[in-house]
Amino acid sequence: MLGWVFQQFNQKGTTAVAGHIQDRWWRDKKDPDTGEVVLNAKGRPVREKTDLYGIGLRYKVRYYDPDGVERNKSFPDKQLGKAQDFLTKMQHDVLAGVFIDADAGKVKFRDYAENWLKGQSQDAKTRQTLNGRLRNQLNPFFGHKSLAAINAEVVRDWLEWLREKNLEASTQAVSFDTLSSIMSAAVDDKKIRSNPCKAQSVKKPKRIAKKIVPWSEGRLRAIQLALPPRFEIAATLGAGVGMRQGEVLGFSPDDINREELVVNVVRQIRLIGKQLVFAPPKGGKERVVPLGQGVLDAVDAYQEQFEPISVTLPWKEPGGRPVTVRLLIAVNSTGRLYSGQAFHEVVWKPAFKRAGLVYTAKVDGSHALRHLYASLLLALGVSIKELADYLGHADPGFTLRTYTHLMPSSHKRARAAVDSVFRPQRAEEPRTA
Repeated sequence: MLGWVFQQFNQKGTTAVAGHIQDRWWRDKKDPDTGEVVLNAKGRPVREKTDLYGIGLRYKVRYYDPDGVERNKSFPDKQLGKAQDFLTKMQHDVLAGVFIDADAGKVKFRDYAENWLKGQSQDAKTRQTLNGRLRNQLNPFFGHKSLAAINAEVVRDWLEWLREKNLEASTQAVSFDTLSSIMSAAVDDKKIRSNPCKAQSVKKPKRIAKKIVPWSEGRLRAIQLALPPRFEIAATLGAGVGMRQGEVLGFSPDDINREELVVNVVRQIRLIGKQLVFAPPKGGKERVVPLGQGVLDAVDAYQEQFEPISVTLPWKEPGGRPVTVRLLIAVNSTGRLYSGQAFHEVVWKPAFKRAGLVYTAKVDGSHALRHLYASLLLALGVSIKELADYLGHADPGFTLRTYTHLMPSSHKRARAAVDSVFRPQRAEEPRTA
């Protein structure tokens, strides 16, 4: 035995030998008759070779983890110093409460990520999104690696791999956030010591903010006319109430409060796997939106031509409790119930061709109707806080960042406010050219 004796108290309150270094090749020689250690002329133990001399790793470090369980790690010949450093580090980590089991980080990323998912949102759509992100952006690169093998250098290589796939900056950013969340969980679970995504040498991909250019009224009217009559009201609800596509498809005239002239946005239709379901609006945030009389008149005129159809779908996820709703437009003349993607491909995009307009991806989706709605409200002085409520944004700051460039200039109002105290003494003289 080499080194010195450490002691610690385990969780049961009893003392345990904290660690020592065993030399597997040499041992103290003992007198065969007395069993006592043989000493040399200087009073030191005489050393002799063991049966393992020259075989395998020489030094075995034995130490105890925080639970009092003995663990060990071996080092080759001529690495006694490294063995001593390792023992000292393990003791420090145990006493400091930062001990990490050397084998804990051997778990594969793919297996750990699957366990991590169990602690995420119980919302079926969110889980589906996270699964897709793991399947497409994370597991192909990290899945076969152990958690301990994922360091800052590996993360930088992965970021380059994402760029080479020509993924959008926003996709790279949310994928990075997901990886960082998984690695932070691994730190909490004492699988690894630190999160490599937080290393100074790793830079998170930045989302590229794009200024939104709202549609003109002429473009809106052209699309309204080009949509099949059964679905024309979709543009009215999107631009006149600010609904998302899934909320438009899940809209029922029963959601209207005619006395107060408001719409209660309480559901959407979305696709979970291959099953359509009713679900709360995005983020589970129901909301009340003012209803213009013109939009109400359009809904009433539509109902005279197309009566609502009762549809029963599970609530939130396949197998959920059945809910029946009188839908305004989600069902076509043949009885087919549209998902958002199907509506986009079969109804929305073809309308641009019929209208003689060029469809631009990421610009001309039905979300453009919400941007138009936001621009109309801001132009007439609706506050960011109110607009955020009407759009169903959880954070008014997001609404401000998205639409601040659409807010009307306050220069004229500012001058008038100051002039009310510091009144002009004379009419402004005309300026010379």
